[in-house]
Amino acid sequence: MDITINASFLAQNDPDAALAFYRDTLGFEVRNDVGYGGKRWITVGPAGQPQTSIVLYPPEASPGVTDAERQTIAEMMAKGTFGIILLASKNLDATFEQLQARQADIVQEPTDQPYGVRDCAVRDPAGNMIRIQQAK
Repeated sequence: MDITINASFLAQNDPDAALAFYRDTLGFEVRNDVGYGGKRWITVGPAGQPQTSIVLYPPEASPGVTDAERQTIAEMMAKGTFGIILLASKNLDATFEQLQARQADIVQEPTDQPYGVRDCAVRDPAGNMIRIQQAK
């Protein structure tokens, strides 16, 4: 099979803050910004990688989600336990310095993990964990 990752979805609860973080802090390109019913879906991705995107979506707009589930999602987002994405950088330490300079919400400085990778972690404005590992 010839399958690639086209897009993944990551919940956001403040589209303007999400846009600023992914565009200005991480340096991603904005590929689409769609409003519908008072909500926004923003598609971003790394420059030079047009085949890979992240759709920042309003989780409350997901069909079939109950009010109780929406409340649980909101609580998990507030704690930073709902969404996670793993990125990679050719120069983790330099990337981390840029994230600090851009005042990202730092969770973990670059660390050699016991499972064989070196990584760091930040949170986006919705509380999603963004782990960045040293590319091999």
